[in-house]
Amino acid sequence: MAQRLALRRLLSLTPRGPLAPPGRTFGTSVGRRSTFNVQDGSDFQDRVVNSPKPVVVDFHAQWCGPCKILGPRLEKVVAKQEGKVLMAKVDIDDHTDLAIEYEVSAVPTVLAMKNGDVVDKFVGIKDEDQLEAFLKKLIGA
Repeated sequence: MAQRLALRRLLSLTPRGPLAPPGRTFGTSVGRRSTFNVQDGSDFQDRVVNSPKPVVVDFHAQWCGPCKILGPRLEKVVAKQEGKVLMAKVDIDDHTDLAIEYEVSAVPTVLAMKNGDVVDKFVGIKDEDQLEAFLKKLIGA
């Protein structure tokens, strides 16, 4: 854990070029632009709580088998929304404080947030149709 934290700090000091601010990278597809990994508590505050768009928050863990199934499925469904909703990925082992704050007791847990408030949530795996319904309810489509 300490080695991972030290490596993360070192990587945050590495120059990323003129277009990418430290700790944030940009992809080339709509799906990549609408999905991001939360870096820390202030990043979560800035990009999730203060987001003008609805945000789906995927609390997951590297060791979680169901998370590995749900994550890509959720990213695909979010990408289909073409920027109407964002997706934040939070690793509970790296961000225990956020998991505790949002009462995550099992993974995967997915929160729907709008204007900084949790408006819906589910725990476990859902199929694509269920995920699309979850997102449509969030964005009001």
